[in-house]
Amino acid sequence: MHIPDGYISPQTAGGLWALMVPVWYAAGNRIKRTLKARQAPLVAIGAAFTFIVMMFNVPVPGGTSGHAVGGTLVAVVLGPWAAVISVSVALVIQAFFFGDGGILAIGANCFNMAFALPVAGYYVYRLAAAGSPLSSFRRWAGAGFGAFAGINISAFLTATEIGIQPGLFHTANGTALYSPYGLSQTIPAMMLVHLTVIGFIEFAVTALAVAYLQRGHLELLGARATAAGGSRLKPLLVGLLLALIFVPLGLIASATAWGEWSPDQIRQRFGFVPRGMSRFAGLWQGIIPHYGAGGGFWSSTSGYFLSGAIGLAAALGLAFLVVKLIRRADRHA
Repeated sequence: MHIPDGYISPQTAGGLWALMVPVWYAAGNRIKRTLKARQAPLVAIGAAFTFIVMMFNVPVPGGTSGHAVGGTLVAVVLGPWAAVISVSVALVIQAFFFGDGGILAIGANCFNMAFALPVAGYYVYRLAAAGSPLSSFRRWAGAGFGAFAGINISAFLTATEIGIQPGLFHTANGTALYSPYGLSQTIPAMMLVHLTVIGFIEFAVTALAVAYLQRGHLELLGARATAAGGSRLKPLLVGLLLALIFVPLGLIASATAWGEWSPDQIRQRFGFVPRGMSRFAGLWQGIIPHYGAGGGFWSSTSGYFLSGAIGLAAALGLAFLVVKLIRRADRHA
């Protein structure tokens, strides 16, 4: 679901940046009011978690790949506004460090995956779990259904943003300037995969994580009020390290995710590269492009693992810094 640069027009990308700026501002204000200083590490762990989860690509029907996001789980633990910050940080790290998602398209990717996904997922969870104790099965089931709904809403928005491009932005003879795929192609392609495969993976990841927290770390499900201390963070840090150890499994899916093809791959499919796409695609390849998929050491299991470790550390550090800056701005206001 990472939209690369060149797939959507500057007008579309700019409009989604404009939508996200007030969302980030609102999220920052909400964090200032509701999140205690001692909970900043949880936001950082949430960012690292979503980064790692998105590295686990799985093959899907049609010869492409997909991945879970984990945004609903972060929203269940920290609240939807903290999840907006956590997932946004993960997406920024992916774009700048690894070229996963475009720089111009950060606003679009954050709107889809850092805003729509966790907020929708959280409120489905709240509706399903309303009035139930933290230990109720309705909590893990509701979180799973929320995750399923959130990632499919995000996929639909992504498909729509890409699919409207040929109709809105084209040459005089009708040739697409950006994405050559219309809505009749993008929506079925994206939704079939997410409704039948990726949505259930997101359900399982979220439901199992909430069930685990219910068994031994119930206080983390009320994190906005009660989370604190290194001892309570240990199970989350251990979980991150375990996920990092298994992150090379993401190499199983060697195919590119649908709609994330390079200009050369688009040329193979269509015989040409849309003019706008060739202009904007690849503006920034990343420090370690595509987690090292270009070849050599970085394309090996060890290289992919090291990419995961670098991204995890960067997500932890940046998210922690962002929350600290938000809270410091509040104290000086």
